[in-house]
Amino acid sequence: MPGQVIVPHRKRPGRPLLKGEKEENAQHRKVRVRVEHTFSRMKNYKILRDCRQHGDGLHHAVQAVARMHNLALAA
Repeated sequence: MPGQVIVPHRKRPGRPLLKGEKEENAQHRKVRVRVEHTFSRMKNYKILRDCRQHGDGLHHAVQAVARMHNLALAA
């Protein structure tokens, strides 16, 4: 991602987004949807719930973060 945008650009009253801002927002959406889908899958498989309920929760949390990182690299 060229600008490493963490928060998408917002349209201001009376001023449309610039072309570069639109492109950065598109890149941001692509990354965000992958992360959101990962969270959704983790919730479906109860991974997040299991992290809180078991004594080895840190181990599960680190595995989850590593998997999300690998998904982001694959994007």
